[in-house]
Amino acid sequence: MTILYIALGLIAVAAVFALSIAVNKKNFRKTFESAQADAERILEEAHAEKERILREANNEAKQEAKNRRTQFDQEAKKRRSELEKLESKVKTREQTLEKKMSQLDKKEQDLEKMSTHLNVEEEKLKSLAKDYERNLEESRKTLETIANLSQEEAKRELIRSLETEAKNQAREALKKIEEETKSEGERIARSMVSLAVQRVSSEFVNDSTVTVVSLPSDEMKGRIIGREGRNIRAIEQATGVDLIIDDTPEAIIISCFNPIRREIANIALQRLIADGRIHPARIDETVKKVGEEFEQIIQENGEQAAFDTGITDLHPELIRHLGRLKYRTAGSQTVLQHAVEVAHICGIMAGEMGLNVKKAKRVGLLHDIGKAVDQEAEGHHSKIGADLAAKYNEPAEVIDAILNHHNEDLNYAFPLTVVVQAANILSERRPGARREVLETYVKRLQDMETLVNGFRGIDESYVIQAGREIRALVSPTGVSDSEVIDIANEIALRLRKELTFPGQVKVTVLRESKYAEFAK
Repeated sequence: MTILYIALGLIAVAAVFALSIAVNKKNFRKTFESAQADAERILEEAHAEKERILREANNEAKQEAKNRRTQFDQEAKKRRSELEKLESKVKTREQTLEKKMSQLDKKEQDLEKMSTHLNVEEEKLKSLAKDYERNLEESRKTLETIANLSQEEAKRELIRSLETEAKNQAREALKKIEEETKSEGERIARSMVSLAVQRVSSEFVNDSTVTVVSLPSDEMKGRIIGREGRNIRAIEQATGVDLIIDDTPEAIIISCFNPIRREIANIALQRLIADGRIHPARIDETVKKVGEEFEQIIQENGEQAAFDTGITDLHPELIRHLGRLKYRTAGSQTVLQHAVEVAHICGIMAGEMGLNVKKAKRVGLLHDIGKAVDQEAEGHHSKIGADLAAKYNEPAEVIDAILNHHNEDLNYAFPLTVVVQAANILSERRPGARREVLETYVKRLQDMETLVNGFRGIDESYVIQAGREIRALVSPTGVSDSEVIDIANEIALRLRKELTFPGQVKVTVLRESKYAEFAK
């Protein structure tokens, strides 16, 4: 029975195994068929992709060929255009060369004609030279016969007479030069001494050296004098001025060449009079206090001048130096007034010329800044002022204008230098600027013209630059070039002797011949 069960089990196992083999075979077939279908599909997609890639490559190749063909056509067109231009230039140059060759041929022909003409003229000159030598020899023989002298004797006699005449003329010229040199040396020496006195001996010189102080009553004069004159001595010692107390009612006079000291004394006296306490201790205290405050007054003067001209970025030290110019005078003008006036004139001229107006005003305001410290430094005030401007970092144009505003040679100067030089001349030479009224100014110019026109050979004369230059035109037929120098010297000499004028006058004598013809 057991064996039967075992056999049945084995049969069942075999049946199950056979059944599973059958089922797996069917599944294997299905998997193989599916894989085969996928492989065919992949091949088809690969073929399709290959076709697509081939089409795209073909299209790209065609487009690239088309682009290259277009680029080639453009390059070829550009090259053709350049070749055409070169051909045109070559043709133009050929035509120009042909014209020049034609002109050269013509000039060569003209030169040949001129050479022929010159040869003819040379032959004529040779013939004239021979005639001249023959006539000269005949004249020499005639003179020897008349004078009963040989040629050598006549030469010696002529040389002797010329030497004598030359020595006499040289002696007279030397004497004249000595006299003129002595006179000129004295004039220059006087000028140098007066300049030294102006700049060193008295720091500031003014046409008016006194200041009148009003008093509330004549009783105040006695209080100012003090017991045995101790108050007036204290005032004079503290301020460095002279007090003049005379019969003028309710007024005393302060006298001093230095306007700064005079102004300090004026302010101190007014404060003492207002306070009423006048004694030596109070006088010393008041003068010292006013002196300390005066620096602030100077600063305010400089700031006001800068404000009036619209210059707001000056260095504080330059402003202080400007304020000091109020107490430096020239005629009836203070130097500060002159500087402000020059600044305004520079601004007007710069505006008309299209230059920087603000910079022009700056130059005009600072052009005489060196006069504020020229008692403390050596050299001309223009050089001192230029050094000051450079020290406080002013622009190069401003420094050049300050340095050269008195220089006559301005060929290579900045435009503003020319402007400030002209404005400076206009300000100081205008009528009234230096206590010179219009009538006196006009008469001086007329006297100059009359004096110059009185010289022999002068056709016309012109006084220009407000009387600082005279230009005289001489007749070229009546005056030689060598005589022009003598005429200029004589005019300058007579101007110095016979007329009075400020500064210096430049004398220019012109001699020129001009001829004009008209072809009709």
